[in-house]
Amino acid sequence: MLYTIWCATYIVVLYLLLFPIQFVLLQREKWKPLAHKINAIWGKLFFWGIGMPVRVDRRFQPEPNRTYVFCANHFSYLDIAVMGIIVKNYYAFVGKSDVKNIPLLGYMFAKLHVQVDRDRPNSRAYSLAKSIRTLASGRSIMIFPEGGIRAPEPPQMVPFKDGAFTMAIQQQVPIVPITLVNNYLILPDRSPVRFHRHPLRAIVHPPIETTGMTQADVKQLKEETYRIINAELMSKDRVPA
Repeated sequence: MLYTIWCATYIVVLYLLLFPIQFVLLQREKWKPLAHKINAIWGKLFFWGIGMPVRVDRRFQPEPNRTYVFCANHFSYLDIAVMGIIVKNYYAFVGKSDVKNIPLLGYMFAKLHVQVDRDRPNSRAYSLAKSIRTLASGRSIMIFPEGGIRAPEPPQMVPFKDGAFTMAIQQQVPIVPITLVNNYLILPDRSPVRFHRHPLRAIVHPPIETTGMTQADVKQLKEETYRIINAELMSKDRVPA
């Protein structure tokens, strides 16, 4: 409980200290990549401050100036915070619009990322179109293709939705699978909220190229991405902490 209180207090205070700089950087489009870097700094300082090592097995190093669709499993709210450490590219998250209700953090998310409002019938189509425009501009997309934290019993994932794979094929950009190995043990999605101190582990897999694929290949691409991520989650040799 004491560790959880420290983690929660530290992440809020840290963001309050960094937000004024980020606020200024969010006011102009050409400054937004720097605002994105503030999130990465926030993540690095957070994990350092709570004494939690982040161990990334980089089986692939994304090219800094190439566009990708990054796809990861999603079992914990910690997944969002760690992505700035795992992925160095300039990317936009595709996430729930509920984040906009969080003071300051919601403002940043609305300015920097792609929102999905599940209560609006056309929101998914709008967010897909905006994601495609984002890819076309040369900026990568980060998405949790399960559609949120939905798995009843991690580490078993639920089936992926089509959006990430539709946009990747439409723009002919690679899918990069990412396995978040044990975040669900560090910050489980259940009440009461508790942080548990383990070294955080992630794997960046080699990309799946989409050149030459058509929308008829969405199912195949989706299943291959699922298989790659799931194989690591189900591995008997996987050490969760």
